[in-house]
Amino acid sequence: MNEDAPYPPDRTDDELARLDITVLLRYGLAAEPGTRRTALFGDGAAAAAVILDRLGTEPRSVAFLADTVRAGGLARAAELPDPLPRREAAVLVREWLRAGTELVGGTAADDTAATWLRAVATIIELKQLTRARGRST
Repeated sequence: MNEDAPYPPDRTDDELARLDITVLLRYGLAAEPGTRRTALFGDGAAAAAVILDRLGTEPRSVAFLADTVRAGGLARAAELPDPLPRREAAVLVREWLRAGTELVGGTAADDTAATWLRAVATIIELKQLTRARGRST
């Protein structure tokens, strides 16, 4: 392994899947850039991607939700009957969205949540592309 790599992986997918995304959102969305925000966009985004990928969520669905959050805010997105197509994923993501609505972050928190959801979508897509390449060789 390259000792100079900036962020060597130190958690497995199973370890990431056990993280409390709701807590990471509560502390990271309204935080100034720093440790809490880094945790949200680092391990938090990776963990959310692992969980949603395991539930069969398509990255485009998460990206669409990110656009919805950016356009209408966390509160509006949390009221959607199905924020994601699959029921298990929808229930889980609605809980995450509601955690964000408890903050007094306003538009800044909405924008941060939308950016975070885009990051989650990107990670899901990368995971799927990596799996597809592995099957094709």
